[in-house]
Amino acid sequence: MKLTTILDQRCVCVPMNAGDKESAITELVDLLESSGQLADRDHVLKAIIQREKTASTGIGHGLAVPHGKSNGCKKLVMAMGKPATPMDFDSKDGNPVEIIVLLASPPDQTGPHIQALARISRLMLMDEFRTAMARARTSDELWQVIQNHE
Repeated sequence: MKLTTILDQRCVCVPMNAGDKESAITELVDLLESSGQLADRDHVLKAIIQREKTASTGIGHGLAVPHGKSNGCKKLVMAMGKPATPMDFDSKDGNPVEIIVLLASPPDQTGPHIQALARISRLMLMDEFRTAMARARTSDELWQVIQNHE
C-alpha cells in the first residue's frame, strides 16, 4: 500500500497549532473535513477520541497513530502533522510525539485500515525515514519525505 494514495497533500500540517493530544486529533480531523473527505466530521472525531481513550496510540519512536472506524467517512482517509514542539501522547516508550498520523475508515474496511497502520509502522522502523521526518520544517517537506520513501 502506498500512503500517498490515501494521504491528500492538503491534509499534511507542519507545524500544527495543537498543544495537546485531543486538540491535535481535532486539528487533523478538521484537515480531513476541510478537504472534503468526511461525511460527518463529529462522528469521526468522536470515534477516534473514544479509541484513544481505550489505549494510547503513541507507539514509540516519536510517533502517534490515532485512528478509528466511523460511518462518518466513506473510505480510508489519512492526515499527518508535526507539532510545533514535541507533545505528550502517553506513548508506550514514555517519549514525546513528534509526528502524528491520523487514520479513519468505515467499519467495513478493516483490511485497508490495518495495511495502512502496518505500512506506517514499517516506515518508522527505518532510521533514515525518521531522520527525514524530523528534519521536515514545512508541510511540503513532510509530504516530500513520504513520497521519497514510497
